[in-house]
Amino acid sequence: MLASPPANFRSVLLLGVLYLATAFSARAQGGPPLLTNDPGTPGNGNWEINIGVMPVLRHDANQYQLPQLDVNFGLGNRIQLTYEAPYVLQAIPGHTQLTGWSNSFLGVKWRFYENDKSGWQISTFPQLQIAGPVGSSKNGIAEPASRFFLPIEITKSFPKVDLNFEAGYFFAWDSRSHPERILGLAAGHQFTPKLEIIGEVYNDRAMGALPHDTTFDAGGRYRLGKGFILLLMAGRSFSSNTSGQPNFLGYLGVQVLLKNYGRHLQDAPAP
Repeated sequence: MLASPPANFRSVLLLGVLYLATAFSARAQGGPPLLTNDPGTPGNGNWEINIGVMPVLRHDANQYQLPQLDVNFGLGNRIQLTYEAPYVLQAIPGHTQLTGWSNSFLGVKWRFYENDKSGWQISTFPQLQIAGPVGSSKNGIAEPASRFFLPIEITKSFPKVDLNFEAGYFFAWDSRSHPERILGLAAGHQFTPKLEIIGEVYNDRAMGALPHDTTFDAGGRYRLGKGFILLLMAGRSFSSNTSGQPNFLGYLGVQVLLKNYGRHLQDAPAP
């Protein structure tokens, strides 16, 4: 079992993130470039397409999602249909580089509670992780069997801050895969009408296998123009790189916003 940071250290850090976030007027959002999702949806008939590159560098292996494709469509004002598929390059010292498509995801997000007066939004985002291609599964790039992911996302809007929390569990019904639990907390600050800076603490723990990761990261969204937003993030684990946890993870990509079934670009909403 990989070592995790002491519980009191994690608690202090989480309180620090919350304190810094509440010191500013902020509108934090989950989703790309973050690992944590939020209850937001694109809106009826609108598309949100995220195209990014995501490296995860470890002491003994590096993986690069080149690209990570994340396609979302709004079905009504509270439902989002999602398809996600990463193409992975894996580099292990002393071994031949491996490439291939990893597991794709099909999901439906439903924001079942929304109260503008109190500032609460709550959603669930069930997803089916589809078994990876045979070649990718043999190379360790993809899980060999399907799993079902059931999370809940919560956003609370305060006068000076929005906070996002996500908790979820992967249910495995095949002995070749493992159950897995995730926890994420995000906060941010809208520095200018175009620029949002965001931070995140994320924990990913598989049962009886890797990963056992606790990471922190910071990033931002910058509105490039009509319907285009630059996405970026960089972070690392709490533990040393010899623990097997990431010594670097990042995301660089662009978000394309379309409306009316993709016929034309829309003005990007304020984050």
